[in-house]
Amino acid sequence: MAESVEEAEPVARGGLSHRQILTVLSGLMMGMFLAALDQTIVSSAMKTIADELRGQTLQAWATTAYLITATISTPLYGKLSDLYGRKPMYLTAISLFLVGSLASGMAGSMYELAAFRAFQGLGAGGLMSLALAIVADITAPRERGRYQGYFMAVFGISSVLGPVVGGAFAGLDSFAGLAGWRWVFLINVPVALIALVVVTKVLNIPHTRVEQRVDYLGAATLTVGLVPLLIVAEQGREWGWGSVTSVLMYLVGAAGLVAFVLNERRMGDAALLPLRLFRRSAFALSTVVTFVQGAGMFGAMMSLPLYLQIVKGATPTEAGLQLLPLTAGIMVASLLSGRIVASTGRYKIFGVLGLGLMSVAMFLFSTIGVDTPLAIVMAMAFLMGLGLGGAFQTLQLAAQNDVAPSDLGVATSSTTFFRQIGGTAGTAVFLSILFGSVGDRIVAAVARATSGPAYAAALANPANAEFAAKLSSGQLDLNDTSFLNGLDPVLARPILEGFSSAMSTVFVVGGVLLAAGFALLWFLRETPLADKSALELRQEAEEAEADPRPVPALAH
Repeated sequence: MAESVEEAEPVARGGLSHRQILTVLSGLMMGMFLAALDQTIVSSAMKTIADELRGQTLQAWATTAYLITATISTPLYGKLSDLYGRKPMYLTAISLFLVGSLASGMAGSMYELAAFRAFQGLGAGGLMSLALAIVADITAPRERGRYQGYFMAVFGISSVLGPVVGGAFAGLDSFAGLAGWRWVFLINVPVALIALVVVTKVLNIPHTRVEQRVDYLGAATLTVGLVPLLIVAEQGREWGWGSVTSVLMYLVGAAGLVAFVLNERRMGDAALLPLRLFRRSAFALSTVVTFVQGAGMFGAMMSLPLYLQIVKGATPTEAGLQLLPLTAGIMVASLLSGRIVASTGRYKIFGVLGLGLMSVAMFLFSTIGVDTPLAIVMAMAFLMGLGLGGAFQTLQLAAQNDVAPSDLGVATSSTTFFRQIGGTAGTAVFLSILFGSVGDRIVAAVARATSGPAYAAALANPANAEFAAKLSSGQLDLNDTSFLNGLDPVLARPILEGFSSAMSTVFVVGGVLLAAGFALLWFLRETPLADKSALELRQEAEEAEADPRPVPALAH
């Protein structure tokens, strides 16, 4: 019988066949699935968790603690993996995430949960960036897109699966003898154990240790710079962006970032984020656009589920399922663009088209309202997915292709780092715009509605007396919209219109932001993609250094 295509295929670039690369990917995708799933599964269950642990007012800190450690550890993983190898750092990341997940599932208070989530974030910081760096090690840039497309598929699936699974566990009183919400964290344990076994067995990439100082001072100053800014991004809306506490956070953060830049300049090649990389035009531009894309991407990921749950009345589980078209768009675009890049070597066009489609989708989202058919919303979500799937891996590829193989880890982690920072900043800005404008929009919508007899009659109904009292006294709590579920539809309508109008403003701002990224990306210089993997290029460089043969003299 004839051999299969995969079995007959010669050893691929980097010494791995297509089948071997897919085997390595199986372990990497499990690690990435852990990180991506955790971003959505916890959010849908957090209200239940906070109720169980009697800490509703503290729930934001459980999210903030995870975000801080995951963001700060990302560039550190990239640098350390360049020095000491990808495999030990990736196993470390999985192990830390596993222990943090187990501890979080056993937390007895919100303070404990916040501490354990911070520990979990130390592992999460390496799961995504190192997976992308390892793929870059074993595949040539021209072939890389087809494999990174699998990661985008994992990211898309987890974004839908997370709210569904999180909502399901949160709704269970108990499962296997434990409270249902604890399995939001404990579900990570078996997946992480399998990932450890697979990665230990199949990830055997040669590495030459680099003798270089570790930039501990850079890590410390980056921490001082980012922690206050990340905290104020999460808490600023509650504190007030101009409050004394917020201003103090800005000042400390700014001082930390200045100290970080000065230290990086002093450290040179040993820096946590070598500044010389930002003198490379393609790397610098793709990093800036990655920041912009992160803000727009997370803005859409945050705003659209809010629209589905608040305006359309969907549960977190239903909202997750209604976002399936977004996932489908991501998968289609990432897999298709990866194959086209492999066959043509052209990649810039997918970034330009991707950012353009994302911007168009955001502007289209700004037109949706209370009565917009769900099918139209889902079609727009599919368009957003197409843009996201095309742009994500293009920006990653452009940054990786512009640096030396020895800088691959730090370059990959840098793009992940700036995407996370952009997402955090974008989410903070979009939420501020939403909740800063929704009150006035609701007041205007209610004023219009009161002129109609139906609204006045519903407001006078004794069954709605409690709502009428809160409305007249201005005591409606928009941080908890669950009251809309049982409210008279006539009275709920202006509130839904107010939320929809405020969300339209958010989508317009997101569209403008992504349009700026679209314009910037036209200036990206598209350099030819190498036909050799980073592993091959490093091996060739080492062989050239070890070759004692003299260079032939030029003939006269």
